Amino acid sequence: MIDKKRAALYARVSTEEQAKEGFSLDAQIESMRKYCDIQDLVVAEEYIDDGYSGKNTKRKSYQRMFSPAERKKWDVLVVLKMDRIHRNSKNFMMMMEDLNKHGQSFISTYDKIDTNSATGRFVMDMIQRIAQLESEQIGERTYMGMKEKAISGKGVLGFNPPFGYALEDGKLAGIDDELEIVTRMFDNYLNDMTMDEIAYGLNREGTLTRRGNPWNKFNVRTILHNPVYAGYMRWDGILQTHEAQIAISPAIFNHVQDMISERIRDPSKKYVLHITIDNS
Repeated sequence: MIDKKRAALYARVSTEEQAKEGFSLDAQIESMRKYCDIQDLVVAEEYIDDGYSGKNTKRKSYQRMFSPAERKKWDVLVVLKMDRIHRNSKNFMMMMEDLNKHGQSFISTYDKIDTNSATGRFVMDMIQRIAQLESEQIGERTYMGMKEKAISGKGVLGFNPPFGYALEDGKLAGIDDELEIVTRMFDNYLNDMTMDEIAYGLNREGTLTRRGNPWNKFNVRTILHNPVYAGYMRWDGILQTHEAQIAISPAIFNHVQDMISERIRDPSKKYVLHITIDNS
């Protein structure tokens, strides 16, 4: 005798859908019960979320259904329609990956999707590809929007303020005592101190990084290479001016970049970022 597969029935309505015909919880459960009876599935458990949106996973019964103890009770997840379980394609795909990992399948009775069948798996593969395309298109549009924003010089583009700066009302603002340290770093390098010597001097006087760590040549190099201290934010190769206080002039920044480049022996590792200075 072949053991019948155990089904978990999931039904959901949001507050806005309560009054719509065909969306009632009773109608969803009754329809799924009939489907299981026809398909020779045993209803193991019924999970109901009343008054929850399908746009996220913060639903009481949904979370309980996927808990380690509960998921041992069922082999296949049954919903009336795909939008009953998720209205977010990313969350839906994550759920499908989780089901596959646990050897469980998915059925949407209205959409005629059953991942136990070859056709159902093919349809699910197409849905996954469409979701991936949608995700990549959103990424491309976001990138183009940020690039246009960088070129036009509007906004900070999710900029994480480095040592010497903070964000105030979405704009870059200088921190005087930190910028004074940055200025000394550049001056010391111009006076032929190495990055190791600059870090050693800062640590000896008890000056630490913003995270409270000692300085080293790597975070000193990061500061010396950052055009933000000369009035420019860098995003994907685009330099965008800012109006916050600066630690050095563009000319000093350029000179330091040349000095750093001259001390690099491997030609393949040489890269000099110059700020174009308008002398008009």
